[in-house]
Amino acid sequence: MKIILDQFPDLNDKQIIQLSSLKNIYETWNSKINVISRKDIENIYIRHILHSLSIAKFIKFKRDATILDLGTGGGFPGIPLAIIFPDSNFILVDSIRKKIAVVDEVVKELGLKNINSEWSRAEDLDYSYDFLVTRAVAKMPTLINWSKGRFNNYSFHDIENGIIALKGGDIDDELNGISEKKILDIKNIFDIQYFCDKKIVYVPSSII
Repeated sequence: MKIILDQFPDLNDKQIIQLSSLKNIYETWNSKINVISRKDIENIYIRHILHSLSIAKFIKFKRDATILDLGTGGGFPGIPLAIIFPDSNFILVDSIRKKIAVVDEVVKELGLKNINSEWSRAEDLDYSYDFLVTRAVAKMPTLINWSKGRFNNYSFHDIENGIIALKGGDIDDELNGISEKKILDIKNIFDIQYFCDKKIVYVPSSII
């Protein structure tokens, strides 16, 4: 947890308590339903929470913004981001019912009021939103196809509405042909070995 406090020194007491609770909550639920790999649970603050919060270094979601977390799994990146941005609205979606069941319990235990969850396939969603966030769910062309016509037309952030995807490894092929994009190396945000090949990829809605 110290690493979170070092990177986000302006957290209030409520946010600190919520983030500090995550490891124990996930350990409890992971013993019943395996939503995080057992090797990662001990490193949850770096590999899941801090990784999720790298998005908060890229953009500050504003009050009443709507963010869809597609393929949230056990709640990443959506739950950490919802803690950091309590005035924004998050929709956490996954096609695996047991994972959404865990998300619902974690949200309940944390007392988060800005998260709605849905058990659904991406193709069946009927939401409009400002940003789509995701982590290792699908290649960018697929994400673009899934989100066509879903972005709100009016952008009120410092960047245009669009997709913000956490990616790892070699992504050159999947981004080839996408004319407008921004790629950030997370190792330049957090100087930690785990992030050496991790990236944030942003694609604006105007090309989708």
